[in-house]
Amino acid sequence: MSGKAPHASELTEPPIPDESVSKYAVDPLEFDPVAERKLVRKLDYHIVPVIMLLYLFSFLDRVNIGNARLYGMEEDLGLRGNQYQTAVSILFVTYLLSELPSNLVLKKFRPSRWISFITTAWGIIATLQGLTQSFAGLIVCRLLLGLVEGGLFPGAAVYLTFFYTKRELALRIGYLFVSAAIAGAVGGLLGYGLGFMDGVSGQRGWRWILIIEGLPSVVLGIATWFLLADNPETAPYLSPDEKELMRLRRARQAGQTESAQRFHRKDVYAGLKDWKVYAFCAGQFGTDTMLYGYSTFLPTIIKGLGKWTTAQTQALTIPCYSVGALSYVVIASLSDRQQRRGLYTVIFGAISVIGYGVLISNSSTGVHYLGCFLVAMGLYVCCGLPLAWLPSNQPRYGKRTTATGLQLTIGNSSGIMAPFLYPTSEGPRFVKGHAVSLALVGMSSILFAFMSWYLSQKNRRRERGEEDEKVANMPESEIDELGDASPRYIFTI
Repeated sequence: MSGKAPHASELTEPPIPDESVSKYAVDPLEFDPVAERKLVRKLDYHIVPVIMLLYLFSFLDRVNIGNARLYGMEEDLGLRGNQYQTAVSILFVTYLLSELPSNLVLKKFRPSRWISFITTAWGIIATLQGLTQSFAGLIVCRLLLGLVEGGLFPGAAVYLTFFYTKRELALRIGYLFVSAAIAGAVGGLLGYGLGFMDGVSGQRGWRWILIIEGLPSVVLGIATWFLLADNPETAPYLSPDEKELMRLRRARQAGQTESAQRFHRKDVYAGLKDWKVYAFCAGQFGTDTMLYGYSTFLPTIIKGLGKWTTAQTQALTIPCYSVGALSYVVIASLSDRQQRRGLYTVIFGAISVIGYGVLISNSSTGVHYLGCFLVAMGLYVCCGLPLAWLPSNQPRYGKRTTATGLQLTIGNSSGIMAPFLYPTSEGPRFVKGHAVSLALVGMSSILFAFMSWYLSQKNRRRERGEEDEKVANMPESEIDELGDASPRYIFTI
C-alpha cells in the first residue's frame, strides 16, 4: 500500500454532472473524472503556491509589529499611552478604503500586473518601517502599507473564482488562512531568531525584524508579474484542450454564462442593494475582530500568562497557529465535499467562544494556554469559510467582486477597533478584550446560523417550483443571465 498522501483535489472534487458535451466526457452528462482531477492538480500547482506566498508575506508584514514590540520598539520611538495601538489600527483606515476599488479595477489592470504592483509596493514600505525614527514616521508607513495591501485578499479571493468551481473554492481560500497561520508561526520563529541581531550594525532587534521580513515581498512582487496568469484563456500552462475543459467546467455551473463573467455596472448595483451581502459583512466583522485581536496580540497575551522570556513567548505562539491551520484544512475539505458552509462556521465559532470563556476565567496558566488553542481552532474556520460561502453564491462577476469587496471592507474595519481591546494597562488578563471578542464571535455565529437556515428555505421553495412564476414566458437565455436571482439557482448553505 502506497504511503503517498492523496492530493487535495482527490479529496474534495468528486465528479459532478455536467450539461455540456466535451471530448473529456464519458457520456454527454459526465466529465472524465481523471481528466478533471488532473486539471485541478495542475491549477493547484501553478496557482496555490504563489497565492499562499503572497498572503503569507502580506500578513507577516502587517502583524510583525506585534513581534517588534517585544524587542524595544516602543522604547526607541518613545511611544506613550495608546500610541502603539494607534499605530496598529491606523493601517486599517487606508486598508479598508482600498479593498473595494481595488477589486473593481482588478480585471481592467490585469490580475498579474495589479497584484505584482501592490506586492512590490508594500514590500518596500514594510521594509522602510524598520528605518522610522518617530511615532509620526511609523504612522505614515502604516497608512501607506494599508493602502497597497488592502487589495490583495479580496483580489486573491476573486482571482481564485476565475479558475475553481464552488465545490473547490473553500479549500483554496483556506490556503490563504493557512498562510496567515504559517505567518504567525514563522513570525514567531523569525522574531526569535532576528532578536539575536539586536545591536548588529548599531540597530535594535525590532528594526531587523521589520527590515528583513519586508524584503522578500519585493522579490515576490516582481516574480508575480511572470508567475500569475490573468485568466484560464491566457494561462500558458494550460493546453488548448484543458482551456476547453475549463470553459465547460464554468458552463455547467448555474448562471456562469460568458456574459456573466464580464464586468457590468448593473451587477455592482445588485451587490450594493442585496441585504444578504450585508448580513455576511456583519458576520465577518465579528469574526475578524477575533482574527486581528488574536493574531496581533497573541505574543502579548501569552507573555501575560506566566513569567516567560521573549524567546519562550515566541515559541509558545507556534503550536497555537499550527492547530488553527490544521483545523481549517480539514474542515475546508469537508465543507467542499459536503457543500456545507454554515454548519461548520457555527460549530467552530462556538469552539472559539468557549476558548475566550476559558481565557476570561480565573484559572491556572495551563488552562489559559488551553484557551488559546481553543480560540485558534475556530479562528480560521469561522473567518475563512464565509469568504468562500458568499462568492460561491454569486455567479455573476460584477456582483461577486462587489460582494467580496464589501465583505472584506466591513469585516476588516474591525482591525481599527481590535488593537484598543488589548491596552497595555489591562494586562496580563485582558478581560475586556476577550469578553468583547467572545460576544462578537457569538453574534457572528448566530447570524451565520440564520443565513444557513434562510438559504436552505430559499432552496426548498425553488425546488418546489414556488418561484417559477418570476420567469414565466422568459427566454432561456434571459433566465441564464439572472445569476443567483434565477429560481433555478440553488444556494450553497
